[in-house]
Parts: sequence; structure tokens; C-alpha cells
Amino acid sequence: EEEVERVLVSEHSWRPCPTARRRVRGCLEWVRRQLFRVGEDWYFLFILGVLMASISFAMDIIVTRLHAAHTWLYREIGDIGVLKYLSWTLFPTALAAFSTGFSQSITPHSGGSGIPELKTILMGVVLEDYLAIQNFGAKVVGLTCTLTCGSTVFLGKVGPYVHLSAMAAAYLGKMRTTVTREYENKFKQHEMLVAAQAVGVATVFGAPISGVLFSIEVMSPHFAVRDYWRGFFAATCGAFMFRLLAVFNKTIAAVFKSDLKIDFPFDLLETFFFLILGTICGIVACAYLFCQRWMMVAVKRNRLTAKLLATDKPVYTVLAVLLLASITFPPGLGQFMASRLSMKEHLVSLFDNRTWGVLAANASGGAKPGGLWQEWDHPSATIYGTLTFFLLMKFWMLILATTLPLPAGYFMPIFIYGAAIGRLAGEVVALLFPRGLHSEGPPRPIIPAGYALAGAAAFAGSVTHAVSTALLVCEATGHLDHLLPTVLAVLVANAISQKNQPSFYDAGIIVKKLPYLPPIRSRHIASYRVVVEEFMERRVVALAKGDGFQEVLVALDASADTEYPVVESTGSPTLVGTVSRSQLVTFLQSHKHPQAPQGEKLATVGTLGDDCAIEPIMLQFSPWTSLHQAYHLFQLLKLQRVFVTRSGELVGAVSRAEVKR
Repeated sequence: EEEVERVLVSEHSWRPCPTARRRVRGCLEWVRRQLFRVGEDWYFLFILGVLMASISFAMDIIVTRLHAAHTWLYREIGDIGVLKYLSWTLFPTALAAFSTGFSQSITPHSGGSGIPELKTILMGVVLEDYLAIQNFGAKVVGLTCTLTCGSTVFLGKVGPYVHLSAMAAAYLGKMRTTVTREYENKFKQHEMLVAAQAVGVATVFGAPISGVLFSIEVMSPHFAVRDYWRGFFAATCGAFMFRLLAVFNKTIAAVFKSDLKIDFPFDLLETFFFLILGTICGIVACAYLFCQRWMMVAVKRNRLTAKLLATDKPVYTVLAVLLLASITFPPGLGQFMASRLSMKEHLVSLFDNRTWGVLAANASGGAKPGGLWQEWDHPSATIYGTLTFFLLMKFWMLILATTLPLPAGYFMPIFIYGAAIGRLAGEVVALLFPRGLHSEGPPRPIIPAGYALAGAAAFAGSVTHAVSTALLVCEATGHLDHLLPTVLAVLVANAISQKNQPSFYDAGIIVKKLPYLPPIRSRHIASYRVVVEEFMERRVVALAKGDGFQEVLVALDASADTEYPVVESTGSPTLVGTVSRSQLVTFLQSHKHPQAPQGEKLATVGTLGDDCAIEPIMLQFSPWTSLHQAYHLFQLLKLQRVFVTRSGELVGAVSRAEVKR
């Protein structure tokens, strides 16, 4: 002991200026208390928003320059057809193969968008290592390569970036517990993850308000009011930082700008055509969701594709991307699909303020107005033919691209697809009514760009079952004049889609068989008459307070539950609480089996009620609790299992499996 004391004294004696060090330590502690007086969460939310905005901007810079390099290579390679084909196809194929191989070699969780898994995590289900910070780099590199493929593969950024934001939030949550010297709190973790969803959307579009609302609609069935402020604060910080960086660097734009400042954007009579547009978007969305879910299942069941996805994912990616790139080759079918435009240029061209039918007529008459719209004007197909061909081809090409095992988002492709539907509808209306429509006063011209805005919001909203896309398209473009018809189109499209098909992300949960409660789609009055007694599990392994070694051993062998109900006695099954499986295992280890040899020094007597801590029951169902009540309680409180009692006596149990069934 004297030697240990001498060593400790020698370790501390060499440190200089002990008084100054104590004062500095006290000053730092005072600063920490002052900074965290308003709550330490706000600082970490600010860091989260700024960090994700900076990464998003850096990714956009890299993607823009790599895409420009690919365009330059394709343009400068000459008129040799074979070389032009190879430069057009090999560039995205190599990048997609590298994205798949690199990300999958580090973590198997990097493929896809990540939103179905995040929805499951927010419901209280633990997915091991899905939010580990080690996956962050793999997702960033893989997503950058995917985006560089451009309109050839036609994949986006939103879903994976929400996953990246969630990983950063989980890591910052651990840093918060280290700084504040508190224990890790799962409710604090949930609040950070909820804010991360809004940050992920807001930093992609530079739209904080619709980013929060969209994340609420898509990610969380129940949302605490106090989480609004955290989400808005973090999303605003991220969106402001993203736009601020865009001001200093003119290579990319923070939003999809459109020049739609018109005195009379639409006439009241046009509302009818916007309702028709919403109906068309809803029907096409139902077909898209059905075919996409069928394709995901077919790829897994097919022997060849299942083997490739299980053992050689990069090979499957190469084959699929090579097919997509060959179809979009500009001298081939790509000339009818405006394939030389990037995804951002697709959207900017579809939001063009001018009427393409009039521009095409002027161009044929001698005048040649410039702009991206000329990529859609083919001499032998006209703008109506190219838009129609684009919609027909991209329908199945988008579905095929969703099967690729690489980090990719699927919101931006359906957003552009909806804009193309709206643009085609607007051009047709402008063709039918060249002088415009007017309910009173002089005729007002048809603005096809307004239909493109409504189509983008309606189709994207119907696919994701979200209404906030109407606000998202207005925030991203800075145009609010068409907000009313856009909202009408979104509502009509959502009414059709939600009635007939699960959302895109819910379909991913179904195909992946994740432990997530699907929404109750039926609104029939009969569904409210279904009660717990009709679907509860009646055979429940229960223990009495007076049970000993033998009864506990039988219960553990009969069931693998994490907790067991405890009743008053065998003759009186009044529920008194629960006991965890770990405590029962400890009980067996500390007690002797009745038939064990006498030499073991263990307790021979003892009951469950005397030696185990019985936790009280905080919530229990009645047999007459309705399905809707049970469903909402499971979602709101993130329950895994609830016991059912009648007059206090245990009669069954309800888990997520019973509610889902």
C-alpha cells in the first residue's frame, strides 16, 4: 500500500502550476454551464445542420465537375460511333460498379435509400449497426458515384442523405452524453433522429419548412409537438448554410429556379384541368407502385438475379447500368428522351416559362430561340412525341434502377417524372386552347410550367403518400402563384394512391420483411368493431409468485420471451407484474435443482416472489380494446408486447405479430 501511494504521489507531483490548472478548469466548467443553460441539444442540432449542409454542398460540387468532365469527353472524342458509345456507357457503368462494390464491401446496409429501415428504427425496433458511424464514409462515397452517373441511371439523393443525417445524429448524440456526462437516453436519441430526418431533406432542396413536414409525413406516424422546434431549427440551419455556400460558389444553384412571375398565372377554369392532372398522376402512381413492388419480388425469386445479388452484386449492377446507358445513348433512342441533359437540367427545362409548342413553330419558321427545351424538340417526333416516349421508357427504367444494390435515392426521379407528366398535360392544354381560357376579362394564356409544377408535386406525393410535396415544389422553385392548383392536384392524386397501394417506402418494408406495423388502410366502419379478444395470443407462459426452480425451468424451456407475466397464484391468475428472462436465468443459477447432488453450495429453497424483482404493469389491454386503439398505442408508445386482462386476471397477450396479422 505504501508503494502504491508513493507511485500515485509521484504521478501527480510533476504536473506544474496546480493553482492555475484548477482556475482554468473552473473557467471551462463555468463556460460549459453558461453555454448549456438554454439546453445542449440546440448546439448539437446546429452542428448537425451545418455539417450536413457542408457535406451536401461538397457532394454537389464533385458531382457537377465529374459530370462536366464526362460531357467534355463525350463531346471531344469525335464522330467515331464506337468511341462515343464506349465513352457514354463505360463511364456510368464503372462508377456504378465501384459504388456497389465499395459500399457493399464495407457494410451491407449501404444499399438503397435507407428510409424503410429508418422508419422501422423510429418505431422502436433495434437494427444492429445500421446507424454506426463506420457506414458513413461508405455511404458518402457510394452516393457520390451514383449521382455522378447522372440521367443515365436516373437516381437521386434524398433517401441516402436522410440516412447519412441519421448516422451523424446518432454519433452526435453519443458525443452529447460524453460532454454533458450523462447516461445515454433513448428518448434523447429519438429526438435527434427525428430532427435528422428534416435536416436530410432540407439540405438537399434548401427548403426547411417542407423538409420538416415531408419528413413527418414519410417517417413518423406520430410526432411530438416539441420535436417540431428541434426539427425546424436544425433544418433551417442546414438550409441556410446550403444556400449561403451556393452564394459563394456559382457552379451550382441551391434551388431549381424558375421564371414564373406572371400577373395572372392561371384562370379559374383551368382548375378542372389540374384536377384531371391529379387523377392521371394518381393512376400512374398506382401502376408504378404495383410494378415496382412486383419487380423487387421477381428479382429476388429469379434464380439468376437472386444468385447475382447474393454473391456478385457489382456484376448485376454492371449488367443493369449497361442496359440503361445503351438505351439512353444520344445517337440512338436517347435522342427522343433528352438524355444529354443532367437531372437538374431536366427539371429546369420542364419548368421553363415558355410554351414549347409556340417555340417549335417559331423555330420551324426561321427563328431559333435558345434554351434547354431544344433537347426535347426532335424534328421527326415533336415535343409531344418526345415527352410521351420519355414517360413510357422511364417508367420501366426507373423500376429497374430501384433494384440496383447501391446507395441511391428515389424521390428526385419520380419528381422529374411527375414534372414531365405535367409538362405534357400543359402543352396539350395550350395546344387545345391557343388563345387561353378566361372566365371573365381578357383571355389569359396557358402556362405549361405551372402544370409541370403541379405534376411534379402530385406524382411525387402520391408515390410517397405525402401532401407536403406541394409546399416543397414551391419552396424549391421560389414560385407560389400556382400553390392552389398544385394542392388540389396533390390531394386528388393522394386520394387515389392511398386507397389502392401502399407508399413507396412502405412497399420497401413489405418486400424486406422488416418488423414494422403497416397502416390500417381500411376506413370501413366494420374495422372499428374488431377487438383484441379476436386476435390475441391466448396461450401465454405465466409464472406464479410462489413458483420455484422446477416451474421457472419449465417456463424458460417452453418460451423464448424476453419477459414473463407473474400472477398471484396458480388458482388466482391475477396479474401482478412481469419478470425479465435474465432475472429468471440468474434465479436458476443461484438455486439448486431439487435432484442435484448435495455437495453444491446453492440455495435449496426460495420462490420467485422472494428472490426476483417483479416489475409492475404500466399498461394492459382489455379484451374489448379495439384494433384501432391497440394499433395507435403500439405506434405511439413503441410497444413490443402488452398483456390482456379481464377483471385483473390474465387472459392473453398481444404482440406486434398479432397486430400486424
